[in-house]
Amino acid sequence: MIARKGTRITFAVLLLFVVLLGSIVLYYNLALGAQNASIGDLESAIAELREKNRQLEKELSSREGLQGGASIQGLDPVQIYRNSNRSVVTIEGAKTTIVDTIFGRQRIVANIVGSGFVVQYSSTYYTVTNFHVLDGVTNVTVTFWNGDVYRARVVGSDAYSDIAVVSVEAPTEEFYPLELTSSSSLRVGDAVVAIGNPFGLSGSITLGIVSQLGRTIEYESGAGGFAIADVIQFSAPINPGNSGGPLLDSDGAVVGITTAVVSGSQGVGFAIPSDTLLRELPLLIKTGGYNMHPFLGIQGVDMSYRISQAIGSNVSYGVLVERSIPGGPASKAGMKGGQQRVEIQGQQYVLGGDIIVSIDGTRIVNNDALSTYLERNTLPGQTIEIGIVRSRSFMLVELVLAARSSPV
Repeated sequence: MIARKGTRITFAVLLLFVVLLGSIVLYYNLALGAQNASIGDLESAIAELREKNRQLEKELSSREGLQGGASIQGLDPVQIYRNSNRSVVTIEGAKTTIVDTIFGRQRIVANIVGSGFVVQYSSTYYTVTNFHVLDGVTNVTVTFWNGDVYRARVVGSDAYSDIAVVSVEAPTEEFYPLELTSSSSLRVGDAVVAIGNPFGLSGSITLGIVSQLGRTIEYESGAGGFAIADVIQFSAPINPGNSGGPLLDSDGAVVGITTAVVSGSQGVGFAIPSDTLLRELPLLIKTGGYNMHPFLGIQGVDMSYRISQAIGSNVSYGVLVERSIPGGPASKAGMKGGQQRVEIQGQQYVLGGDIIVSIDGTRIVNNDALSTYLERNTLPGQTIEIGIVRSRSFMLVELVLAARSSPV
């Protein structure tokens, strides 16, 4: 009986152990299966996301920017640099200035460094740069991307557009001309690249966008007191030494000549548009200059709400004529300047003159628009129709444009 009882107990214990072991194994398998299922679902979701990401990357890489223009994503700076860097040169020379000191008059010789780029015209290679880079400079040399240096001379220049064309005494194999394209297709927001030699750091590239079109800029000297019209504003950082380098579009074609930066600013650069270069290049090479800038013969300021209130005008846009230059086209056509000097918010104005609001039916909102329209659309000797507001009345005036005199 005792043996039988012990056998029953042993069997019961063994059965309990088997049941517990089976339960543990079953639970473990169920848990592992659930974990494996969860991992499988996660891996499946990750794979699906990766596939969608690959499709999105493929779609983005197949696009070349927005229709009719270029986006930042559609521009390839690496490829543009590879294709263009050999065309960008360093221009150097010496500029002598005479200054009065306590020791008498002294000659100071400064080394001038700027940028330029190679173009081809009528089967001949030239280098394009800014007028202000070479103004008064002697012993001009051009250094190519590979370090080769050659003597150069200016064959043509235009202070009014800040353009100079240089001939370089170099063998043909040194020249890699860039393509010039029309800047008229540029839009605000288009991506652009600038290549040049800031602070002598040759072959530097920066990237930005077109910030605005049709600006006017002024130099302290060189342009005869006239603003340089129809200028491109862009955000690619440029510095001293960049002047004269190319501004390139997403295809690597030249749309401008980098020319200036606002002192102390960040990302406010300017470039002469390629349309200006294309228009002037033949005459610069053939005659050494360009004398086809139209001359209206006024001095004016942008209209504003404050000015319109001060003069009781019914318009707050346009160009207020402060002075009609005697003997100039505007004066001959009967346009009137102001007579009354007043101060408005700390600024001096001459009030009482005509307000220019249109040319040949095109609305003129400020001096930028006036200068840009004249530069793009008119020539000396051309008759234009100017819309003016005089004593709150609108009227049309016809006048014949003259040519600017040579800058002093």
